[in-house]
Amino acid sequence: MSLTQLNTKQLIKKCREHDQEAQLEIYNRYYKAMYNTSLRIIKDTAEAEDIMQEAFLTAFTKLSALHDDSMFGAWLKKIVVNSSITALRKNDAHQEVHLDTVAYTLTDANESIEENLTQVKARTVLLTLHQLKESYSTALSLHLIEGYDYDEMCQIMNISYSNCRTLVSRAKESLRKKLELI
Repeated sequence: MSLTQLNTKQLIKKCREHDQEAQLEIYNRYYKAMYNTSLRIIKDTAEAEDIMQEAFLTAFTKLSALHDDSMFGAWLKKIVVNSSITALRKNDAHQEVHLDTVAYTLTDANESIEENLTQVKARTVLLTLHQLKESYSTALSLHLIEGYDYDEMCQIMNISYSNCRTLVSRAKESLRKKLELI
């Protein structure tokens, strides 16, 4: 049976035995999602890629800490999110992306107008999200895009439950106000 036909639990078992082909198969299954997760937090392609790769190395070296092999994806995502937030804090980046520097293009004539408008709206929301304060941007990314609930966000961001709810509420309001201007 080839590795592509194995489920995640079987692959993790092989990874515990230091099977490099199994590790490559796991990497191939998860790298895009983990890169996108990091990119939404970090907003830098090269750094997001570095974080994603480091997360895989961490995961493969600490597989003994994983108690339920079927939870590998969630465990890896948590490593990526925590590493991304740590990197964000280290960089202390308060860089703003001005709307003037962003180019909007609609290039594919074969797509319907509705699909193009939906993509433009989504891009506009994401660009506006990145213009918010770092704490707002991170909170909304974790809650709305990554799907974390308030309890999980409290642990990740190391804040209280009430602060988390307030932060998300204020971030949503700030995003709404910025989107009204567009």
